[in-house]
Amino acid sequence: MNRITSLTLDKPTLSLTEQYRQVRQVSHQICQPLAVEDYIIQSMADVSPPKWHLAHTTWFFETFLLVPYLPEYQVFHPKFGYLFNSYYEGVGKRHPRPQRGLLSRPTVDEVYRYREYVDREMFALLSSSNPQIQSLIILGLHHEQQHQELLLTDIKHIFAINPLRPAYMEKGMASHLPKWGLENGKADIKIGKYQNQEQWLDYPRGLYSIGYEGREFAFDNESPRHQTYLQDYWLANRLVTNGEYLEFMEAGGYSNPEYWLSEGWTTVKEQGWLSPLYWEKIDGNWWIMTLSGLHPIDKNEPVCHVSFYEADAYARFRGKRLPTEAEWEVAASQISIGGNFWETGILHPTPAVGMTHLDQMFGDVWEWTQSAYLPYPGFQPAPGAVGEYNGKFMCNQMVLRGGSCVTPANHIRLSYRNFFPTGVRWQFTGIRLAE
Repeated sequence: MNRITSLTLDKPTLSLTEQYRQVRQVSHQICQPLAVEDYIIQSMADVSPPKWHLAHTTWFFETFLLVPYLPEYQVFHPKFGYLFNSYYEGVGKRHPRPQRGLLSRPTVDEVYRYREYVDREMFALLSSSNPQIQSLIILGLHHEQQHQELLLTDIKHIFAINPLRPAYMEKGMASHLPKWGLENGKADIKIGKYQNQEQWLDYPRGLYSIGYEGREFAFDNESPRHQTYLQDYWLANRLVTNGEYLEFMEAGGYSNPEYWLSEGWTTVKEQGWLSPLYWEKIDGNWWIMTLSGLHPIDKNEPVCHVSFYEADAYARFRGKRLPTEAEWEVAASQISIGGNFWETGILHPTPAVGMTHLDQMFGDVWEWTQSAYLPYPGFQPAPGAVGEYNGKFMCNQMVLRGGSCVTPANHIRLSYRNFFPTGVRWQFTGIRLAE
């Protein structure tokens, strides 16, 4: 199992019951602006209908906690295990992912009743002193936070394919999601701007330790902590901006195979890519679809919704490269936050001069690395179906780091390893350069 002792949400002193209530309520807050018709749309195979997210996160608690640990528990519906299993082969067959949007039933109302039913039954386990039960509950809460991020990501795609370009978040609605730092007005989910000149920070060669080691929650794929040797490298002090990426586009970046990996170039031609996802040209100017509707491109914001292929091509255009995940973590571990450095063990070497200029590492966009998603040395998945959670995806995926503007702020940490296929663009993904 994951090494878990506590879950840090808004207040470390929250009881497990309070933590459970808080996380479950946030999922409802995210869905608050939706009309009932919005809950059932599946705009592409990678997107799940919002009602599926609400049901799946509930199924997790029912399947891995209530059924095995609560005597005489009766499942809410005998078919929900089939409908709302995501990928756990160890717990039975499941409905095909691309067909989730074909289901008008269960209704949205029934899904909410399912959540209420499971929540009532869960309270009998929330006071348990069984370490295995506590660990599974905390894992389930972090699992739901992952789906809260996916809810916002999927809602954006669902609204973006609609010719009416509906807005999920109008002006004045930011208060319904305080955890993400939303801003009123034109903004999507808040993405920091950076208008200063690009600078490069030097990191000397050496033996470094990366990976999670501590007492708070971490997913099993973040461990064990281990040593890795790095050559001298440089890292950009900030993310690539829309304006800089626009230079790549205007220089013929999408029509020049010189910059692209072979599979990337094939994808560009097959998919007809000419810009990042959600960009569209109107009357000669570039606009972007956001969660608050269509807005003109802000050249100072980080470029977002680019695939690994696009990130790699842009880096080649600049004569640079993407960082490895080890390079990213070593640099990020030396950022001073509130006067304290990340507590990840002994830093080697000491923080580099000018480290205060390393910006936008956390909470703007997920940053592509050039590292394939593979297990750390000594990694052991948890036994049983829960072990499928991370271990089964360690193939044909690339690692992303840093968290995005739709990642719950208390869910972001230095060692968090996100991973997606190379062609994915609907996630809030961006670029930091290295050399």
